[in-house]
Amino acid sequence: MSAGAPLTGAGAATREELFEEEALGKAYDTRLLRRLWRYVAPYRMQVLVTVLMLFPLLVFELVPAWIIKTGIDQVVVPHVTGEVAVPSRLPDEPRLLPGPLLWLADKFPGASARLELARSALAGASAWLEPPAEVPPLVWLAGIYFAVMAFAGVTSFVDQLVMSWTGQAAMRDLRRETFAHIQRLHLGFFDTMPVGRLVTRATNDVENVSEMFSAGIAALVRDVFKMLGLAVALFVVDPRLAGLTFLVVPLLAVGAFVFRWKVREAFRAVRVRIARINAYLQECVVGMKVVQLFTREQRNFRDFDAMNADHRDSWLQSVRYDSALFAVVEFASGITIALVIWQGAGYVAAGTIYLFIDWTRRFFMPLRDLSAKYSVMQSSMASAERIFQLLDTPPAVQDPAEAASPTVLSNAEQRGLVEFDGVWFSYRDDEDWVLRDVSFRVEPGESAAFVGATGAGKTTIIKLLTRLYDVDRGSIRIDGVDLREWPQGELRRRVGMVLQDVFLFSGSIEQNVSLGRDEIDHDAVQRAARAVQADRFIARLPQGYATEVRERGTNLSAGQRQLLSFARALAHGADVLVLDEATSAIDSETEGLVQEGIRVLMEHKTALVIAHRLSTIQDVDCIHVLHKGQLVESGTHDELVALGGVYQRLYRLQYAEQEAPVAAAGG
Repeated sequence: MSAGAPLTGAGAATREELFEEEALGKAYDTRLLRRLWRYVAPYRMQVLVTVLMLFPLLVFELVPAWIIKTGIDQVVVPHVTGEVAVPSRLPDEPRLLPGPLLWLADKFPGASARLELARSALAGASAWLEPPAEVPPLVWLAGIYFAVMAFAGVTSFVDQLVMSWTGQAAMRDLRRETFAHIQRLHLGFFDTMPVGRLVTRATNDVENVSEMFSAGIAALVRDVFKMLGLAVALFVVDPRLAGLTFLVVPLLAVGAFVFRWKVREAFRAVRVRIARINAYLQECVVGMKVVQLFTREQRNFRDFDAMNADHRDSWLQSVRYDSALFAVVEFASGITIALVIWQGAGYVAAGTIYLFIDWTRRFFMPLRDLSAKYSVMQSSMASAERIFQLLDTPPAVQDPAEAASPTVLSNAEQRGLVEFDGVWFSYRDDEDWVLRDVSFRVEPGESAAFVGATGAGKTTIIKLLTRLYDVDRGSIRIDGVDLREWPQGELRRRVGMVLQDVFLFSGSIEQNVSLGRDEIDHDAVQRAARAVQADRFIARLPQGYATEVRERGTNLSAGQRQLLSFARALAHGADVLVLDEATSAIDSETEGLVQEGIRVLMEHKTALVIAHRLSTIQDVDCIHVLHKGQLVESGTHDELVALGGVYQRLYRLQYAEQEAPVAAAGG
């Protein structure tokens, strides 16, 4: 039974949710936004600044068209018609309102008074557009226009800067929490969760949520505020023309609802297909050696080409909906402008007609960009949901609420007692047991080896000893204290590991041995490397201990990587040393050097060794034989061979395999 066995029951449901990359969720989810606010709240002052910036931004949306209106009414029209220029003002005489507006006026009689008050305030604010006597009107208006646009640019820059800084700061905190949580999850989670999905959670998904602050919810709030401001301004200037302007809004609302329903399915199809492409690319890149060795390039290309074409077709479908919405909004905007010109000609000034055209276009512009904002919000909400699903996944292995302070013996020679007491363990919930009632004891300073066929449970014992998993039944103790009472950090400092698959980080040789622990200085690294004979190959490297290790240690041989893993485990000064197939990739000459170094460094330490090569464990104090998850034999090498059981069969099989080439060569 492998650690990567599929989960069932509730565990499977949780994993399926985490795997569901296609899930889009709602474009607006109050629950998720409340959770996201926790990361934004520390920057509430910056949020307040962005909210306050809405008012000057709205003013700068309105003022340019009003300046041009004034220029048209006071300079351009009088110049063309020969009339005397009059101050730009709002229409004084009452106009016939459309039916809905008359109904609203009857229902809310105080609204008319407030409207007149707003008109008076707007007319008074226009006084600053009157030029001094010595300044030509066009020069004055052009100067004001330039100043307004300059201030608008600065305000927009500050607004975008503060909003982006706030979003990135909040997402930095979210990304830190996500990474910290990933490191706390137990090993079983990583057995079933693809690495690419976890990387996506901490990178792309967080970046998608960040976009919500600049192009999603923030833009939507700004657009709603701007549209309300423009609507009020249009009604202040001329209620009748404003009423005509908004006749098409109900139709656009219906169109936007239909668009939302259609484009949701289109976005889902696009996401499903891009997820398939990503998965296929990852599989092909990881298996490139097999692809090239078995000349599968053409078949892979055909499969990828079909997926790529399917993605293109799905994307074009979403583009069709987007283009349709854009066309409908442009058509509605054009019809509205035509109505304004038709109804406004003859009773309002030319500048007022221009003002309505400009403000009407600005009003419809956010509706035209609805597709992009809706896509951003959907993607952001889906990413936020996936991130919080990950954060809501509890670590299966946790420290107790009040971790006990393990009572260890003061005599260093007596530290390292390891006991397994009736241990049962399964990677699955269906009692497909990997270990069955396993009990043994390794005294401080003794060495014990575990042998057995593949799948017998040898590696599982090591995982349980370091508490990468918790036992289902029974208990494991170090120095008489149950592992579940140890703080995980303290426990893993007491147990040094050398695994069969050595993982090296990008960085120097010295950094890979010390792993950043301050107490392991350069001298300690050198002593550990010298003890396991690793100093010999390190001395031949271009920069010695400062030599940079490439990704996954590709510039080192398998044997050199394992020697470094020995030095790493020994430098950390653990009481218990665990070697899992530690010499499997080392040649015979190097193995002899390593075995000598291990014998010296394992003095007064408890050692647990897992090996398929029985010749490497004949001198340990005790050999435990596992068979189908049960401990069936224990004793020294000679005792087990004489017993004639499982160990003897394994030994004879390996001995025969080793003797056959020798006999063939002698014959």
